Parts: sequence; structure tokens; C-alpha cells
Amino acid sequence: MSHKTLILIPTYNEKRKLGPMCEQVTALGLDADIVFVDDASTDGSGAELGRLAQRFPRVRFFQHTERRGIGSALLEGLNRAYDEGYTRLVTLDCEFTRSPALIPVFLERGETADVVVGSRYLSNDSLPGWSPLRKALTNTGHRLSKHLLGLSQDVNVAFRLYNLKSIPRELFTLVKSNGYAFSFESMLILQRNGYSIAEVPVVFPKSTYRNSKVSVTEVRRSASTLLSLFVEDQTNPGRFRLAKRNVELEPGLVDPQNWNEYWDEKNGKSTAAYDAIATVYRNAVIKRRLEVTLRREFQKGARLLHAGCGSGQVDEGLHDHARITAVDISPSALTTYSRHNPDAEDVRHASIFDLPFPNGSFDGAYNLGVVEHFHHDELIKAFGELGRVIRPGGKFVIFWPHARATSVAVLKSASWFLNDVLDRNVQFHPPEVSLVHSREEAADLLAQGGFRLTGYDFGPKDGFVQAIVVATRN
Repeated sequence: MSHKTLILIPTYNEKRKLGPMCEQVTALGLDADIVFVDDASTDGSGAELGRLAQRFPRVRFFQHTERRGIGSALLEGLNRAYDEGYTRLVTLDCEFTRSPALIPVFLERGETADVVVGSRYLSNDSLPGWSPLRKALTNTGHRLSKHLLGLSQDVNVAFRLYNLKSIPRELFTLVKSNGYAFSFESMLILQRNGYSIAEVPVVFPKSTYRNSKVSVTEVRRSASTLLSLFVEDQTNPGRFRLAKRNVELEPGLVDPQNWNEYWDEKNGKSTAAYDAIATVYRNAVIKRRLEVTLRREFQKGARLLHAGCGSGQVDEGLHDHARITAVDISPSALTTYSRHNPDAEDVRHASIFDLPFPNGSFDGAYNLGVVEHFHHDELIKAFGELGRVIRPGGKFVIFWPHARATSVAVLKSASWFLNDVLDRNVQFHPPEVSLVHSREEAADLLAQGGFRLTGYDFGPKDGFVQAIVVATRN
């Protein structure tokens, strides 16, 4: 296979190393172009790069007018590589901490892998001359990324090869870090999306940490990012996955409750603690109860409609049992759902008041965290529309928060403290105007939508939080 290769070298205040780097890379005799991205150096690197570009025909450079961070330089290089049709991108720094002589090895390994990374942990003598303290710090960082994020590779090494033909450009839009954290966040995203990652042993001489430009502030920022990524990976793993399908949006669809804003802001710091607690509860209780309920109520292979799917993390273990079509009025929710559920049968942009399916299309429907946000007249309309698309005898399962739920009392207290006492203006979720009060109330509302109540469970199994309601289509 023929390749068009680009070698990307971010640099900052390394004027004296630019010439030797050009000479060593050029001496390899590779069919490759070389691009330097200078991050607003103050030592005259720009002028030196200009001279080198005249001396070496395949050398180019770009300069930032202000410091943006190595992550920004790497992302700029990636974008240029995609724009200019390169099929392989090699990245390395200009500090000679990793020998350019290894580039051919990376290119060879890249024939069978999507990504190739340099690693200090494949041989025992990769850190010659390093002090015990610096080795301990480096190994601690490696263990943290391995145990917190499940990344066994050396995530802090920027010496890499990317196969741009197999990795879509959109994948790198998921990376939010501009500094050194770009290396481990991008590795997390590559792994979570299933790309093959090969490793090449590299040696870091003692001069590596003596000449390192990584400041204490950058180390703290990277550590903070690592912990943030761990929390996000636990609470919203879909954030790191690229959706495998494009959801076609209905341009005329109006969302009066502005759910899209809710999903866009869901990861804000003001609700981070709430999201973390909600995730633990969802995975430990709600997800398990949903799976038990749906497997009990529906036969294997049933066609189900998740009406108001949200992020869809609860659906991840259900696709082996049912053929699930998910609908939501929020494009942002649908994007997140698609990331969590690549095996869903269909994902549609629609309102539960006007579903784009023929009569009797589904064996059943279900939702969680939906009905409590609508007034009774809206619920009756939604139940009627759901009854239209569910076949006669099909079932509708609702996880319906109870008015006397323990969670209602806790969230009311937390909202009072944050908003009334601390004046924070925090909203955990949109208003809940139709919490269910009794079995009789649920039966009455469902009857007006064409269903008869066949199951109602509110009790200690989930800590007195939600009533699990099962209704059968007349």
C-alpha cells in the first residue's frame, strides 16, 4: 500500500536543536514531508525555521503568535495532515528525548496497527541515569493511567504514528485538552473506540527530565485532567466514543422544554456530584431492574421503542435480547445515545406526541425519567400516541418517580441548600410536574391512553424511588 507520510514536530524555544533534527530526519531517506509547529518561541526559532525551510525542500513550518500548548500544536498538525491528504502522521518532540532513528520502526509497525506509540515500559533499561525519585514519579503516573483509565500504554509519550486512513478525523474532535494531557486523553479516546494500538520500546536519557519544559503547573493540570477523565469515564463513557451513525434531524421539530440545553450542559461542574451519584445509582439499581423487567415482560427478539431515550446508558446490556429503536426530541441526547448504543436497531429524532412509525410497529415501549416532566393532559396524549404504534396486547413499561420517593426529598433539600442558601442557581433536571402518587392514578391516566394497568411495584427494591408500571395495550 502506498502512503503519503507527514512528520510533525511541535517545538518551543529549541532553536539550537532544529537544525540537527532536520538533518537526522532527512538522513533517514524517507519519502516524507516534515512540518514544525512553533508555539510562539521567543529564542529566534522562527528565523531559524525559515532558513531550514529554504535549505530542506520538504520542510515547512507554522508559528503561533501566542502559546497554545503542545496539544493544540498536535491537533493543528493532525488537521493539516487530513486537509492535505496524508495517510500517515508521525509525531515527536524536538528535544531528542526519543531518537528520530526509530521513525522507520514506527512506520513498519504501522502497517498492521492503527496507532503506534513509544513506550518506556517495555524494557528495564529505558530510563538510564534517572534518579529513583524521578523513576518513581514516572511510574506512579503510569500506574494511575493504567488503573484509573485502563490504559496499559505509555500515555505520556508524544512519539506516535497515526494511520489517518483508518482513524476518522472526527475522532479527534472528542479531545478537549490543549496541553500535555492531550497525549493521554487522545489515547483514551482511541482505545475506547476500538482502534488497534502497537508499542515500540523507547529509551529516555537522563537529560530528558533535566531539559523538560513541563512546569509544575502543567503537571498539576495534567493530574487534574486525569482525575476528571476518570470521573467522566464512569459517569458518561459515551463522551469518549464516536457515534457510528448519523441521526437525521427533523428541521421543523420544536422542543418546548428545551431538552437540548439540558443535555448540552449536563456535564457542568455545578452538577458533577449529582451526576456521579446518579451514575452509581443508575448502574447499581436502575439498569439492573430495567434489564430484569424487560427480559421478563418481552420475549427475545421483541421490537421495542425507547420513547425518550436520553443518554441511553441503561440500554447497553439489552441489545442481545431486543431490537431497540430509540427516539428523543433532543439531538444532543441522540448523539450521546448513539455513542453508548452502536447496536441499536434505529435512532430517530422525534416527539413522543407524533411518532414517525406505522400503527402497531412495536411489541412494546418503555421509558425512564420522561413521564414526570409532562402535565396530565400531555401524558394522556403521549400514551395515546404510544398506544397507536404498539400492537394490540403489547406492553408499555414506565419507570415513574413517586411523589413520596426518597430521592425527591433528598433533591429538594439539596436544591434548597444550593439555591436558597448558597445562591448558586443550580437545576439538577427539568421540573417534575407529574410524579405518580398511587397505583390508581397511574391506572386512570393509562386507561385514558388506551392501556390497562397490569403491574405496579413501588418499594424497597430501589430504595423507594420509582414505581415500575407495566401496562398492556387494549
